[in-house]
Amino acid sequence: MTPLVEKIEEEVAALSDDELRSFRSWFVEFDAANWDRQFASDATNGRLDELAAEALAHYGSGKAKPL
Repeated sequence: MTPLVEKIEEEVAALSDDELRSFRSWFVEFDAANWDRQFASDATNGRLDELAAEALAHYGSGKAKPL
């Protein structure tokens, strides 16, 4: 673990209940936005193409059911 991460952990541990609640809410939004950007990048760069082709093949062969 890096010194910066250790410092962040210490700071988070020192937050009051209200501050922690606020931080948690911010981090959930931050993390979701980061995940969305990564997913969009992976989709644009073709990193999901093989998985999509496999899923379509399973569906086409009857190995999957519509939801």
